[in-house]
Amino acid sequence: YYEKFLATGEVKCIDDEIPFEIPKGWEWTRIRNISQSYIGLTYSPTDVSSRGTIVLRSSNIQDGKIVLNDVVRVSKEISKKLQVEKNDIIICARNGSAKLVGKSAVVTDVTEPMTFGAFMAICKTALYQYVSIFLQSDLFFSQLRGVSGTTTINQLTQNNFNDFWIPIPPANEQKRIVEKLQNVSPFIERYSKSQETLNLMNIQIKEQLKKSILQEAIQGKLVPQIAEEGTAQELLEQIRQEKQKLVKEGKLKKSVLTDSVIYKGDDNKYFEKIANTKMDITDEIPFEIPDSWSWVRLNDICSYIQRGKSPKYSLIKKYPVVAQKCNQWSGFSIDKAQFIDPDTLSSYGEERILQDGDLMWNSTGLGTLGRMAIYWSSLNPYELAVADSHVTVIRAMKKFVMPQYLYYYFTSNTVQSVIEDKSDGSTKQKELATATVKTYLVPIPPLMEQDRIISKIKQLASIMRG
Repeated sequence: YYEKFLATGEVKCIDDEIPFEIPKGWEWTRIRNISQSYIGLTYSPTDVSSRGTIVLRSSNIQDGKIVLNDVVRVSKEISKKLQVEKNDIIICARNGSAKLVGKSAVVTDVTEPMTFGAFMAICKTALYQYVSIFLQSDLFFSQLRGVSGTTTINQLTQNNFNDFWIPIPPANEQKRIVEKLQNVSPFIERYSKSQETLNLMNIQIKEQLKKSILQEAIQGKLVPQIAEEGTAQELLEQIRQEKQKLVKEGKLKKSVLTDSVIYKGDDNKYFEKIANTKMDITDEIPFEIPDSWSWVRLNDICSYIQRGKSPKYSLIKKYPVVAQKCNQWSGFSIDKAQFIDPDTLSSYGEERILQDGDLMWNSTGLGTLGRMAIYWSSLNPYELAVADSHVTVIRAMKKFVMPQYLYYYFTSNTVQSVIEDKSDGSTKQKELATATVKTYLVPIPPLMEQDRIISKIKQLASIMRG
């Protein structure tokens, strides 16, 4: 392919600029050869008037049409070339959002004087129907993406626009192309709406499926029970013995020891026995679990449950503080953390230093209340981390209870759907009290079944993503 410049007679090879081959009888040309284009003017506040010429802006182009619901007018004489006429094409030439630059619409009717603003361009051409199709094509937008602009403003200049390549068919073929697209446009629009609905349904189905999988998991229905893996009652007895041992060694506080035992009576009711007191807690039990499982209070299977500490912040980036914004449903991120004053680290007890597998539960305020993440030191490039006072740290007895299993339980619909009801305080400042967290009922399977549940959930999540 060659381009000849008539003014100078120069001939230039343009093979690298031609994006694709076109049918015989078509021709490549630059837009300047088939149209006239102009960029609008900037008007000052003193030009604005309640009456006068309408100034079209980006907001007046909606879904490929000119919409005059919200217009600005100016009382100023407009030059002939900047006056909008029927069949002119209006283009958004400059905008802070790259997605808006290039959107266009044909002016189908002019009932009063109109012009266009400085961020807009106009294209006047006898081939307006075909050119308007080109302006919606990937060919146009691929050339637009190649236009250089500043890092903050995306723009189309008059010179750049004039240099764009457009393939031109014979007149009758242009007409047939326009007619064919007009015929299929209603189907395309209908398909587009159907696709949007389908995309939304896919998102909703995946979310519902995720909730269903978690619910099946915590009710003992996701994986089969295996008698050889023992029972949760045996596991709880091991936890009690381990706690007593650690208390004697001074590694745990005596407050972690409890006498709570939850069991199911012959009448199918659930009871909790604490010392010599027995209470009917059937109304607290949200669902039935397999015989090899047990209901237990969270505190009974944890070595530490406590709110973080109000920090004294510092600009020294050494010891990060995990706040509620660090715990997102997408996972844990240290990037959003602030830092404590290094001199205050000595005021933090050893138990306040976050450990691998610690559950971090957002415990304050609607919108964030109930979000949970798991702390892993591999996600923290700093020496250590602590939590602030809006986050409850839950440290399970990890030899017997897998943090990932507890995470799946606390992120399930069973817990999350009633999280506000379990909290205290005003509507805007809901608080999940530490005492409430400690007494949360948890369904516990044997250790090996916990591991199989975790593996199955991860496997199904991978399939859904694929």
